[in-house]
Amino acid sequence: MSDPFSRDSSLPVFKATGLKKEYDDGKVAALRGVDFTIQAGEFVAITGPSGCGKSTLLAMLGSLDKPSAGTLSYRGQSIPDLADPPAYRAREIGFIFQAFHLLNTFNVLENVQIPMFEADWSRAQRSERAIELLKLVGLDHRLAHFPTTLSGGERQRVAIARSLANSPGVILADEPTGNLDSSNAGQIMALLLKLHRELGMTLVLVTHDPNVASLASRIIRMKDGQVESDQTKAPA
Repeated sequence: MSDPFSRDSSLPVFKATGLKKEYDDGKVAALRGVDFTIQAGEFVAITGPSGCGKSTLLAMLGSLDKPSAGTLSYRGQSIPDLADPPAYRAREIGFIFQAFHLLNTFNVLENVQIPMFEADWSRAQRSERAIELLKLVGLDHRLAHFPTTLSGGERQRVAIARSLANSPGVILADEPTGNLDSSNAGQIMALLLKLHRELGMTLVLVTHDPNVASLASRIIRMKDGQVESDQTKAPA
């Protein structure tokens, strides 16, 4: 299957204009007119208090939810109008969640291969790719272990490896350190920073933790469903 999405770095990866999301027949407004552009290779942290709309926004970027109004595009294509959202999520987007979302009946090697079933991988290619990614996150010695036998930090490393399965251009991370102690949280963020630098991927991370947000090169702060501030750090 050919890839319909351009990886031209001159195109914005995401562009939102007047983005709104309402629930309960308009009684609840999760997003109230959000505008932003994210370029290829950026590390953007979306932060703000609980209920400000940051996870709703991330879900829309991943085509897990649709806006009530406004426009949202990925590399020039409208996300709400994608012909095949599952293929977009499998091939273009890598997801990392707070709760890991690993399948306990599959071992580590099998969990990492799950997104590859949406692509044209042979069984041998899936296994080889999964082993390569588990080496990248330092878990190639745990291939046959099951998620219930791993620590929280190890499970998140497996989830990170899985997110990279199909070489996506974008990683969307929703509170990736939220279930981890400070030591494991630091290790996971160090790993994400390393992968961001080495692989040149775009990383959009939702967090309520100011220490995690401070690691990003750009911080979008949200409040009451709107962008309160959007700041880019000067290069070090």
